Amino acid sequence: MITGADLGAELGRRATLVQFSTAFCQPCRAARRVLAGVTGLVDGVAHIEIDAEAHLGLVRALGVDRTPTVLVLDARGRIVRRATGVPHRAQVLAALGEAF
Repeated sequence: MITGADLGAELGRRATLVQFSTAFCQPCRAARRVLAGVTGLVDGVAHIEIDAEAHLGLVRALGVDRTPTVLVLDARGRIVRRATGVPHRAQVLAALGEAF
């Protein structure tokens, strides 16, 4: 399980979208817009963006090998879905359904 302390931010009450990004990653910007849009629609969901280059220990521990990588966590911090690339809103909403 992943805790808020691991991420340096508070987890969402119902679920958390964790996005690993890098500074010059164009797809990361698109993923950020999709995830921010979903968190604006669904109550109790947090979006935490992690700079992969600044958190190499966490990147290695979680097996992140490309950006953007998105982890969907349930309320306890358990990973219920992992994806790379820019997600579609419908995919994120479906993954949140698994987290609830």
